[in-house]
Amino acid sequence: MTHPVAGFARPAVWWLRWAFVIVGLTALILGYLGFQRLGQLRPDTINDRYDALYYSAQLFVFSAEPFEDPGPLPWQLQVARFLAPLLTLLAVAEAGRLLLAAEIRRLRARRASGHALVCGDSQFAQMLADRLFADGERVVVVRSEPFGPLEYRRRRYLGVIGDPTSAEVLRGAGLPRAHTIYACTHDDDLNHAIANAASRLIADRRHPPRVYVQVHDPEMCLSLQARRLGAAGSSRLRLDYFHVDDIAARALHRHHPLHRAVGRQTSVLIAGSGSFRRALLVETARHWRAHPSEPGIARPRLRVDLVAPDASTELALAASRYPFLDTVCQLSAYDRGIDDLTGLAQFGAGGYDRIYVCVPQESSGLQFVLDTPGLWQGVREAVFVPVYRQAALAAAFHGDPGHDLLDEVHGKLRLYPVLTEACDARLIAEDLTERLAQQIHERYLHTRLRSGARLGSAPAMVGWSRLPASLQRANRSYVQDIAAKLLDLGCVVAPRHGGSGDASAAGQAIDDRIDHLARLEHERWCRERRGEGWTYGEPRDDARQRHPELRPWDELSPAIQEQNREEIRTLPDVLSDSGFELIRLTAAVPEQRGGSADGH
Repeated sequence: MTHPVAGFARPAVWWLRWAFVIVGLTALILGYLGFQRLGQLRPDTINDRYDALYYSAQLFVFSAEPFEDPGPLPWQLQVARFLAPLLTLLAVAEAGRLLLAAEIRRLRARRASGHALVCGDSQFAQMLADRLFADGERVVVVRSEPFGPLEYRRRRYLGVIGDPTSAEVLRGAGLPRAHTIYACTHDDDLNHAIANAASRLIADRRHPPRVYVQVHDPEMCLSLQARRLGAAGSSRLRLDYFHVDDIAARALHRHHPLHRAVGRQTSVLIAGSGSFRRALLVETARHWRAHPSEPGIARPRLRVDLVAPDASTELALAASRYPFLDTVCQLSAYDRGIDDLTGLAQFGAGGYDRIYVCVPQESSGLQFVLDTPGLWQGVREAVFVPVYRQAALAAAFHGDPGHDLLDEVHGKLRLYPVLTEACDARLIAEDLTERLAQQIHERYLHTRLRSGARLGSAPAMVGWSRLPASLQRANRSYVQDIAAKLLDLGCVVAPRHGGSGDASAAGQAIDDRIDHLARLEHERWCRERRGEGWTYGEPRDDARQRHPELRPWDELSPAIQEQNREEIRTLPDVLSDSGFELIRLTAAVPEQRGGSADGH
């Protein structure tokens, strides 16, 4: 589990405590010495040292009997009689602060702005809040169970206690002024209720926050993403559903990139039937596809062997949902249990670059890996074991340098804590809208490069990370406008199941209305550009925001018109890469709306 940066905001607390101790001891000692000196000057006032000690203690309650008689006092007593009450006042103020701490935090949370709001009592919600805070974010947490005093002291972020689905509780957590909202309870229905309440509270905001809803079933998550994609055009709210397996699978290849072997085919083995298996397979293929290829040399396929009792069925389902798998990978299925892993011929033929062991009973899977040296001998890089409940054991294997407690088998054993790695706000922010926008831009780059354009020859001829913000927004707007295109086509988005009849009907719907949709897309692109201050002008001048294609559709060149048509034709391929397909429900319905990508 991640925690806030050690020592953050704590030195001041420790200094304050030490200051209290020093002031108190100084006042007590000076008071005792002062009363001893007073006893020498006025013997009838102080009888013995016990009187001196008692009167010194009285100084802390603003009273001492010897002060009833006027007369000069020793300097030690003069200092002590002001220092002791000061400590008492400070102690009263600190006690009041502690007693009112919950109310103070509630007021601070209500007035918070520009913060991340995490809703839920789950382990993932706590880990995500800790990670956000450690990354420097201002965090407000909404929980139904109270924070303990030590928990407040350790985490140091703001918290609100109450029902996270209540609009009043969310308003008290500053939701209308938050920049991101995470719904991460144990119950999917509660997470949906939080999203609904958030939507109502921020309905009138010009720049509403992003809302990310955790879904615990991967199939349901994909289905809800499809339904959100079809409704995004009716709401400006940036809403996405996520599953921790998808986030963690992407994080794995960010932190542990798979390198291409020299002089041989790179190969990986995925074994077991855990929920992480399919997400790992898909993201491994995407990661491999993103590898740059040398000019004139075809990208080698990645060999992926799947070992599980249902390996053939799972591979067929995954390939039908994600068609790019067969083009990127050489897939093989072995219908056998993980106990027979080392019996594969591939172990004796050079082994694998990586092995992933995904077992629902992670303790038994880990035990198998620890007790099977043949796995370590049959892998060139490492054996990865995804774990959900054993993050502490993973930290024992892979702690900071000098603090790892267990042997990693020369680096060939990697426990991968799924929940810990999924608590990455940057990867969660790469939601479906962002990923589709990036994919649209990558397709545009690929098309332009094939036509002879060079990287850097135009503002749009760069990678996504270097793309100007206005063009990134244009791609996102294109994705958000997919809902309008679907309505015009009489189609909907659904998780892909490999059928061809519906896909053919959707393709025919696009062909039937290609000119109409391309015209609408160009018109929306023009509205979007003009809204950002662009005007018509030749030649193109990005500094002065002048563009030669900001003119009516009929005045465009045939090449630019065909470019708009091609953007519409590629829509089914863009969606299929994320596991979706177009399903035609009705005849086309005329709709005066359109979309735009950054191809202009």
